[in-house]
Amino acid sequence: MKKKLRIYLPFASNELKRQMAYKGAFYLFIFISLFGSFIQYFLWMAIYGSAENSVLGGLTREEMVVYIFMVYVTGSVVMISISDWVSDDVVKGTVAMNLIKPIDYRMSLISRAMGQVVYRFLVPGVFIWIGLEIYKVTVLGLSVTGVTNVLLYLASCIMSFFIYVLFDFCFGMVAFFTTYIFGMLMAKEALLSFLTGQLIPLSFFPEVVQKVFDYLPFSSMVYTPVMIYLGKYSDAQLCFVLARQAAWVVILYVLGSLIWKQVTKRLVVLGG
Repeated sequence: MKKKLRIYLPFASNELKRQMAYKGAFYLFIFISLFGSFIQYFLWMAIYGSAENSVLGGLTREEMVVYIFMVYVTGSVVMISISDWVSDDVVKGTVAMNLIKPIDYRMSLISRAMGQVVYRFLVPGVFIWIGLEIYKVTVLGLSVTGVTNVLLYLASCIMSFFIYVLFDFCFGMVAFFTTYIFGMLMAKEALLSFLTGQLIPLSFFPEVVQKVFDYLPFSSMVYTPVMIYLGKYSDAQLCFVLARQAAWVVILYVLGSLIWKQVTKRLVVLGG
């Protein structure tokens, strides 16, 4: 374990330094995504204002406010795309160099993603989170989130991160067949924003559709940790969703290994 840390820790630290070097681009990303969250906020407040019921999709108006901004915090930290890195390596041919190095290519990508996670959590994730808790208590009149819920939320976020990057690694393997996957990346982001509950809480869907989501990995990426944070799961449901997340980590890891073996068999590199 110590040897692996010594090998892969520099990937994370270098990515962290890269994020700090290009602060302008990062803060532009934060501004655009946070602006989108405020648009959602005003949209949902208008929906609740015109609705006859005070509870929609199992969420009160106050809980929806927390949901919107915790989705932003969770999504920005957990959903680190590595498929575009894979595509870039394939286009430039640098993937060949990674194959001859004594490292695991997937682990190097995940380590880079961890560097981004640290930066995004510290700037600005934790500040928005603290600000939301203060707003939640002083303005919304809700109680402070319990320590147990926070710890379970963080544990769920860790598994959510691995589910997303392992899924994205599998998706990135498409680059070996199509080379240029920019359009597919855009389609993936749009689809995942819907399937992960970022646009609409999954509790708003019909019960049959929700049961389908239970057998897919997407709800485990953002929706599950946020609902844990809100305390919306019973003890039995909590055990189920955490076990489901752990199962998807294993499934996607094995699936990624199988796909990687098949991809490297057909890889042809010209030049030197």
